[in-house]
Amino acid sequence: MRRALIALSLAAMAVPTFVTAQMPGAPDAARVTAGTYKVDPNHTQVVWSVNHLGFSNLYGMFGAKGGSLTIDPKNLAAAKVSIEFSTADLSVTSTQFGTHLKSGDFFDVSKFPTATFVSTGVQASGTSAKIMGNLTVHGVTRPVTLDAKLMGAGPNPMSKAATVGFTATATVKRSEFGLGMATPVVSDDVTLHITAAFEKTA
Repeated sequence: MRRALIALSLAAMAVPTFVTAQMPGAPDAARVTAGTYKVDPNHTQVVWSVNHLGFSNLYGMFGAKGGSLTIDPKNLAAAKVSIEFSTADLSVTSTQFGTHLKSGDFFDVSKFPTATFVSTGVQASGTSAKIMGNLTVHGVTRPVTLDAKLMGAGPNPMSKAATVGFTATATVKRSEFGLGMATPVVSDDVTLHITAAFEKTA
């Protein structure tokens, strides 16, 4: 009997214990602190997709170059956000495709190296919001509404700064920004998926 108990104890010790770690950020509006934040360029990006010939969806990505967020949880309607993206840093999986997109046929990055979004209004409800603003791409500015959600807020264990992150989606038309080449071979509609992180500065 004693040998059996010892064997069972040893077997229990050999079984690994799994601990579920809690993420530092959580989608809790109460964790958002009022103030001014700067964009975290290492963790902010916009991914876009277009339909190609009805056979596949093509994807590309831009990284943030700069930006800021001013927010007060008690007055979310007054929140302001601006983000700048570098079109010259466009990332795609095909070198040839990327070169063509950067040319004068599309983004013309030598002439228009940046794209920007600047908010003009916010309609918030819980952890979701509609963010109205002006999107400037290829030297053209058009109004766009982002469907945004709070992804997480809380102290960043690495930078020690209060951090807040959002996800957002929107659909825009290439033709409205002078990027209508190859329509309808490539869809005019472009789907945007945005993830943005901001660190508190004041």
